[in-house]
Amino acid sequence: MNRTWLKHYPEHIKKELEIPNDSVPDMLKNAIANYGDHQALYFYGKEITYKELGTQTGAFASSLQQDGLSKGDRVAVMLPNCPHYVISYYGTLQAGGTVTQVNPMLVGKELEHILTDSGAETIVIYEPLLPVLNQIIDNTSVKHVIKVNLEGRDTEDSMAVGFTAFLKQAKRPPEPVEIDPKEDVAVLQYTGGTTGRSKGVMLTHRNILTNTLQVYEYFKDEIQTGKDRYLTVIPLFHVFGMTACMNLSIYTGSLSIMLPKFELEEVLQTIKDLKPTSFPGVPTMYVALTSHPIAEEYGIDSIRICNSGSAPMPGELLRSFEEKTGAKILEGYGLSESAPVTHCNPFFAERKPGSIGIGIPSTDYKIVDLAEGTEEVPVGETGEIVIRGPQVMKGYWNMPEETANTLRDGWLYTGDIARMDEDGYAYIVDRKKDLIIASGFNIYPRDVEEVIYEHPAVQEAVVVGIPDAYRGETVKAVVVLKDGKQCDEEELIAYCKENMASYKVPRVVEFRDELPKTNVGKILRRAIRDESLQK
Repeated sequence: MNRTWLKHYPEHIKKELEIPNDSVPDMLKNAIANYGDHQALYFYGKEITYKELGTQTGAFASSLQQDGLSKGDRVAVMLPNCPHYVISYYGTLQAGGTVTQVNPMLVGKELEHILTDSGAETIVIYEPLLPVLNQIIDNTSVKHVIKVNLEGRDTEDSMAVGFTAFLKQAKRPPEPVEIDPKEDVAVLQYTGGTTGRSKGVMLTHRNILTNTLQVYEYFKDEIQTGKDRYLTVIPLFHVFGMTACMNLSIYTGSLSIMLPKFELEEVLQTIKDLKPTSFPGVPTMYVALTSHPIAEEYGIDSIRICNSGSAPMPGELLRSFEEKTGAKILEGYGLSESAPVTHCNPFFAERKPGSIGIGIPSTDYKIVDLAEGTEEVPVGETGEIVIRGPQVMKGYWNMPEETANTLRDGWLYTGDIARMDEDGYAYIVDRKKDLIIASGFNIYPRDVEEVIYEHPAVQEAVVVGIPDAYRGETVKAVVVLKDGKQCDEEELIAYCKENMASYKVPRVVEFRDELPKTNVGKILRRAIRDESLQK
């Protein structure tokens, strides 16, 4: 195997890590011991120290156990970025449970699938989303509902207990739970699949702790332990936000400045007032900041580190942002299945625009043939990028066939087509999967198509990604209507908005008399995508 990239590592940055036999809650425990009086979280004027975070996390864990939570039970967390997220996440893990991450933008059917598939009996949910849960709760195993009001008040509700009231239920410290970091699943991270069913990626405590350590080791020359301030606006329910913001800030005893969503003026004002030093994000966020006419007046030069993930970073955007901020954007790569980071452009060596960089510590990768995936291809040739390392998932929840197809002989088969140059830098050039990435969100065409097919006027549909200057990609639907039926673009888009998360909704709809197909009747998605790109 070609391990050329290792030559770029300086002596003081470890190529292979010694990973302690710790659980994820041990990260918080260590931070409390070392930085107890430091600020851990900041949310709209409210500050929480590491000691206070530890107290609230312990109360959450204790209340879960009093409600009957046993080791391995799943707790769904459906929240925007807020302190309650961190408390729920670490509290669940301290109690021995497994966190099921849920995107707050999901609609009823999507939420129902995740809750029934995971078997979660407890959900922590943003109060305005209770109507979505009410639609489907009778079809799930959910018994306990904990609601979060970001204004800090609990309201009376027969269906749900308020978050503050739930913490007050704790009558004693949580019972210690013995955790096997290598085997026990900390997080179920749901990701789409080619079958149309979302898959629960099983990330163990070791997977998550390892990836946090890997990222720290890779960036440690730039990290100021106990002093950095993370602008946490990428969602924590996304695996990138979970690791690059929440867990890394806690591991390093840093402050996490939390915003529930990306609102440009609010982000700029936050930067001006609180001077974050690290800003993990996705390209659309950097586009918005770079395009603002007076961004420099908000003091964005306080930012030193920008880790860009989830979507390709255009070279011109990278240059423009760095000119305005003086910060370095380091484009990287990862997957839910690897907790997620596997690659990044380094601070300590050459950055190559358009590349995802080199492997982070304790990570091997190679480019293999597309036909069988068994032969490594020569430098410069394209194939599927496969990855091996301690951050790679345990498997897919209750999906042994999918697991066996994706994890082979110790390697994670990513489904992404890539090439490697003579220096070991990797470049993603295409996808075997038909994944669309819009504003950092993963969108699986099959998920969107299934909803469109349910419209009574639709006979056939295919969904592809097309370039979008702001979102990176956006969703286009190509549709054939049934004979005698009528439907226009506005109606179909409105229908989609009612039945799927907003980020999945097609922005463009094209109607055709027929779709191109193979001899056996399979729709030629790639042909439609290629035609759409030429328009």
